Amino acid sequence: MPQCLTCKSNYEPFISFGKMPIANGFLTPDQFDDEYFFEMKVGFCANCKMVQLANQPDRERMFHQNYAFFSSTSSRMALHFKEFADSIKQKYLPSADAFVVEIGSNDGIMLQNFAEKGIAHLGIEPSANVAKVAIQKGIKTTSEFFDEELAGKIVVDHGKADAILAANVMCHIPCLHSVAAGVKILLKPEGVLAFEDPYLGDIIEKTSYDQIYDEHAFYFSLESVSHLFEQYGLEVVDTIHQNVHGGSMRYVIAHKGKKEISPEVQKLREKEKRFGLQSPKTFELLCENIKISRDKLLAVLTDLKSQGKRIVGYAATSKSTTVTNYCGITPDLVEFISDTTPIKQGKFSPGVHIPVKPYEEFCSNYPDYALLFGWNHAEEIMANEQEFVKSGGKWIVYVPEVGIVDKV
Repeated sequence: MPQCLTCKSNYEPFISFGKMPIANGFLTPDQFDDEYFFEMKVGFCANCKMVQLANQPDRERMFHQNYAFFSSTSSRMALHFKEFADSIKQKYLPSADAFVVEIGSNDGIMLQNFAEKGIAHLGIEPSANVAKVAIQKGIKTTSEFFDEELAGKIVVDHGKADAILAANVMCHIPCLHSVAAGVKILLKPEGVLAFEDPYLGDIIEKTSYDQIYDEHAFYFSLESVSHLFEQYGLEVVDTIHQNVHGGSMRYVIAHKGKKEISPEVQKLREKEKRFGLQSPKTFELLCENIKISRDKLLAVLTDLKSQGKRIVGYAATSKSTTVTNYCGITPDLVEFISDTTPIKQGKFSPGVHIPVKPYEEFCSNYPDYALLFGWNHAEEIMANEQEFVKSGGKWIVYVPEVGIVDKV
């Protein structure tokens, strides 16, 4: 029986996705025989209300010098991170001589908004190739994993932080106690930690099971976040729902008693109780809905292929790895996956080994159907792909329901 990563209680997984590869582990044919797999199971801890992976690959397998995700590839996300940065500057930075730290700063897409204003900053990015891109932009970055020890070093070298930020990062870190302890050390008395990650309530409501993959150790709710940080004298003082990444929650955390608590925190707490985020039955139902979604998607793809239709995947995302492997979607069903990221092009998708080809191959010979793996960017994608629809092409979607559409 697995042990909870945050409170050490035993719990039973409510679903297994079976054998799963590294989600961002796009590979070449000579690497097929040595590909790494693990059993991906997810559980709910009734004690601290944390939803989590029952086991996770070593972090060095996931975040390394060949990591294949760069935040700046999405113009919409660039605007989102600018809004995030502007919000922090307006609400929480007392002066221009503030110091901002970002955990998991990727290619500097958020910190550049502080750098441009001359605000002291430091990015913590463990993937060396991604950190290098940020450094080339002039973003001060160190390629390390954030923990209690590193927090102490930053205080010695730079002083304490007015704001610590993270976006789609906290859920990646299995050793959250060390992170919370590090935040406690690094944060000024009046400082804030602001982080956002995919929200558990949205995952359940939309059956967006592809949010579950190796990098995501946790699936947060207000209750589980509060339980963790309260152990370190920190408390949630605000929550702001975000429409990015299929539904995310931004949590603002401060030293206990130092900031006024927004009414939004109590509203969300009450909403989570009504929605059943603290009940095991909710996750039993989620398991059933995931299996139904899998079976429907596979049936649609199989039927279209039997009619001789061409199907191409759109966006070689980490999420696509969960969907293709769990559903058994192979090159027999999906011809290739189109992606604009050079480091993925010419490689094959993890596990099922669907070819990944440049975006130009999608445009030069439109398929009959495009399987939208990048559904969390659907509005942006579909606005850019009017020619595909005009040519007669249609989108296959699976969140929140399996279906065939020509627009969102």
